[in-house]
Amino acid sequence: MGRKIGIIGAGGWGTALAKLLCEKGHEVTLWCHGEQSYREIHEKRENSSYLPGVVLPPTLRVTRSIQEAFSDKEILACVVPSHAVREVMRAAVSSGPSDAVVVCGTKGLEEESLKTMDEVLRETLGPSQKERLAFLSGPTFALEVAQGLPAAVTVAAFREEVGREIQEVLRTPYLRVYTSKDVVGVQIGGAVKNVIAIAAGISDGLGLGLNARAALITRGLAEMTRLAVILGADPLTLSGLPGLGDLILTCTGELSRNRRIGLEIARGRKLEEIVGEMRMVAEGVKNSRAVYLLADRLGVEMPIVEQMHQVLYQGKRPSEAVRDLMQRSLKAEMR
Repeated sequence: MGRKIGIIGAGGWGTALAKLLCEKGHEVTLWCHGEQSYREIHEKRENSSYLPGVVLPPTLRVTRSIQEAFSDKEILACVVPSHAVREVMRAAVSSGPSDAVVVCGTKGLEEESLKTMDEVLRETLGPSQKERLAFLSGPTFALEVAQGLPAAVTVAAFREEVGREIQEVLRTPYLRVYTSKDVVGVQIGGAVKNVIAIAAGISDGLGLGLNARAALITRGLAEMTRLAVILGADPLTLSGLPGLGDLILTCTGELSRNRRIGLEIARGRKLEEIVGEMRMVAEGVKNSRAVYLLADRLGVEMPIVEQMHQVLYQGKRPSEAVRDLMQRSLKAEMR
């Protein structure tokens, strides 16, 4: 029997999840912030800005009323950008209390507070909601999921039965879903990988070669793991889909928005110009600052993140960032 599901956010990932869930027979309501996306999905059954060429099911309900998407739902999916989660979910809960399980597909930290989405949602929805929260992450480009190409993801939850519930709701013959109890590790992997992907794009754009890209990915994983562990995560989580898997995809995939930003920076373009041309949000831009500040606050060594912060926000030349990374003091790899 189908479940009543509300999806908050009609970007690429939110629309892809809406399509997947409708095709499984669930009753899905998708909330759109923008008038253009709403009209296009409602009238043409397509979201061409995010998923061009993908036909959306006729059963998908689309709305611009966040209360309609939120109220009377068994499951809610929050898939808006990290900087908008607090405001959007606060507007959603203003329509009244909800007993829904909330699965968060947003990757990143809140820029001002440096809090994870778990912390933001608990403050917004109320501490009693903690046991009904889940977090979805892994190496997935929304377009490929919407096209029905094979993929695998991880859903982390504080309660094992909540994780299993979301696992069952999301699984399809082409989407394999694993569960985890490591809420922190899954979230930190999703936040840091975008910053490393910008660095990988810069490396590729400068023509530094495949050796350099492999080194960036590997050392990026080390930085990601250090931050996650000090926040209480299991280091093994970062070797799985939400860490290494997502890191590889975002650093190498042609559909990666964050990698594309790095490529453009390497060509000498200004960040403001690059971002201004992008319809989709590249979380690594805002999260390079948030991750850098969080690492500094906690005393965690993250040299790639530090260099990306300097390139993006302090005007450092990419070639100088490469030089400084390569000339750091020598040390043991594992410590």
